[in-house]
Amino acid sequence: MLERIAGLADELRDVEMRLGDPAVQSDPRRLAELGRRHKQLSEIVATGQRLRSVQEDLDEARRMHAEAGAVERAELKEMIDELEAAEAEATDKLRMLLLPPDPNEGRNVIVEIRGAAGGEEANLFARDLFGMYQAFAKRQRWKIEPLAATPSDLGGFTEVSGLVSGDGAWTRMKHEAGTHRVQRVPVTESQGRVHTSSATVSVLPEAEEVDVQLDESDLQIDVYRSSGPGGQSVNTTDSAVRVTHVPSGIVVAMQDEKSQLQNKQKALRVLRSRLLQAEQERASAEQSAMRRGQVGGGDRSEKIRTYNMKENRVTDHRIGLTLYKLDRVMAGELDELSDALVQDEQRTLLAADDG
Repeated sequence: MLERIAGLADELRDVEMRLGDPAVQSDPRRLAELGRRHKQLSEIVATGQRLRSVQEDLDEARRMHAEAGAVERAELKEMIDELEAAEAEATDKLRMLLLPPDPNEGRNVIVEIRGAAGGEEANLFARDLFGMYQAFAKRQRWKIEPLAATPSDLGGFTEVSGLVSGDGAWTRMKHEAGTHRVQRVPVTESQGRVHTSSATVSVLPEAEEVDVQLDESDLQIDVYRSSGPGGQSVNTTDSAVRVTHVPSGIVVAMQDEKSQLQNKQKALRVLRSRLLQAEQERASAEQSAMRRGQVGGGDRSEKIRTYNMKENRVTDHRIGLTLYKLDRVMAGELDELSDALVQDEQRTLLAADDG
């Protein structure tokens, strides 16, 4: 691996030179690409340098241990153990960094949540999931910007979306995509019976304007009055916007802002992200049908995670992890679940690389 680092260090210096080129600085797309590559290479080279330094220290400690007296050997053995652990850690990290990078690494994400099976209870659960992610974002020091929300009659959301921005947002939030199942007594249940309902979560990489160029002639833009639960009008002006991308048939509607322009800007933001995802699905067999694969049909059997309120239990079915602290998870303490999912993905990628 260290032999590869020398070549990557040369590439890093080349990228740094190109980032200072006025022609590159005037090209937003190229500048963004090089910026992402610079970040990747910087971490790889720094980790490689760390590994080389640890190995040199380890070689020296072993040499000294072989020549030392009985008293010194015990201290040197402890140092060797620590250096061997540091070597293993740096080696594992470097192996991960040398894997083909996720094309969406470093991007912000758009999270879309919809009530699925279970009627109004599913809409209430969609609201609870959005609140959970808002709290999780705060713990991670991310920013979450609400994009759109369609309220339901009992105070839930038939659908709600937000933009999550911050370091590591894609790495962690992509594992939240899928069908989430809840088991609890609904507010509408008079006899205390536990019901099962579900909500779907989609996670899209945010597209920058330089990633997806929109041709105005491909867009059909309709304006209308915003509506609330039950369809009643909540606005006296035509501020809501529906944007249809005619070639793909993708439709995005926004009505949360009072300004028609603001709603249009948000709609275009989401549209670009959906088009970027569609292009990535076509370009990579591994990511094909990502959105459909993420959420399935919302059926209870297509679950990735179950939230049992009565037992204060949450189970992630993909990794077989069960925690009995659902109240804390719903308050945003997703760290243990998120860490386990990231580590599972890393093990899978390393195993595939070994094979």
